Amino acid sequence: MSEVLSSDVIILGGGLVGMTLAIGLAREGIASVVVDASDPATQTADGFDGRASAISTASWNLYTNLGMAEALEARGCPIAAIAVSDAMKPGRIDFRPEAGDGSLGRMFANRDLRLVMYEVAAGLDLITFLPNAQVVDRERGAHGVAVTLADGRELKGRLLVAAEGRRSPTRDEAGFTPARWSYHHRAIIAGLIHERPHDNVAWEIFYPAGPFALLPLRDDDEGRHRSALVWTVAEKDAAGVLGLPENAFVGEITRRMGDIFGAVALATPRSSYPLDFHHTAKVAEQRLVLVGDAAHGMHPIAGQGLNLGLRDVAALVEVLAEGMRLGLDPGDAQLLKRYERWRALDGFMVSGATDVLTRLFGIPGRLPSALRRLGMAGVQRSPALKRFFMDEARGMSGKLPALLQA
Repeated sequence: MSEVLSSDVIILGGGLVGMTLAIGLAREGIASVVVDASDPATQTADGFDGRASAISTASWNLYTNLGMAEALEARGCPIAAIAVSDAMKPGRIDFRPEAGDGSLGRMFANRDLRLVMYEVAAGLDLITFLPNAQVVDRERGAHGVAVTLADGRELKGRLLVAAEGRRSPTRDEAGFTPARWSYHHRAIIAGLIHERPHDNVAWEIFYPAGPFALLPLRDDDEGRHRSALVWTVAEKDAAGVLGLPENAFVGEITRRMGDIFGAVALATPRSSYPLDFHHTAKVAEQRLVLVGDAAHGMHPIAGQGLNLGLRDVAALVEVLAEGMRLGLDPGDAQLLKRYERWRALDGFMVSGATDVLTRLFGIPGRLPSALRRLGMAGVQRSPALKRFFMDEARGMSGKLPALLQA
């Protein structure tokens, strides 16, 4: 007879969003089973994933309220300012908070986020983590949900959460139809070491082929200055760029960033992933909700993808916890509708804004570049506009769930 595991919530996908959701639910006394196809040892191995994430102020509040901030603090690099430039020409914007406002966020290597996340989850009895597991069947009914794994184990619950990322099979099987398109771009990821300190400044340099981002990381154990590179190139050029000898690749990086960091060298192998857009306004159905990239995948131009997913987490935890305190089923249709209403506008606005920025800065030519720099100069001279954009980047605008508040 196959093993049967029961819980309040079944979360399909144990990545940065799915596992954080499980931790948030556990803090509210809600049990979950987290199913993930990957191996945690591989996910946290040195050199597995050179990606880094900008954690906004609101997301940092979430980590603090979930008891993760203390373990993360020493691993992150505060973002003191953001410099936005059109091809390193005159007219850039410098976003720098006023004294007392704190940083614009923190940069973390994704590996470090995973290490802390797994450690915290392992200490919570209400989380059952099933890694290296393949889902072969999902069922949703009037009174509950069931998931069957390839090894024969059966999971029973009252709510199913799709947190599997952009290619969520649960979302697709349920018939959600997101708006989607490809940018025909690829993001090239690498870790850099450089001669001069970055002074905790994140650089977003826009070229017609796509943005070129330099994101500050903590100095390594040898005291070397580090940044994460996210370089967007046309899909047709990606193989050639990835295949460049290391010296030539570093030369191309230096040409695009100028002399801001002095001499530069690669600290990690290069990797890449394709860039596309998808968004679904419908994120809830019978005993099913979508969170994170399963609901909205966007260009990394503003570093908001993970933060948007963490806002999903905070809202869903609050909706379920309040409902269950009133004696409601976590799969109650009204609860799920409340979550959908709460998240629909924010998801649409952030996804739409990143798409507009991508297209606006992708228009080639001297006149579009001059107009962009004129607009940027106007923002630079307007404290009110700069504060608006900084509040958006921090994730501190709109109605915030309690977990996102300090």
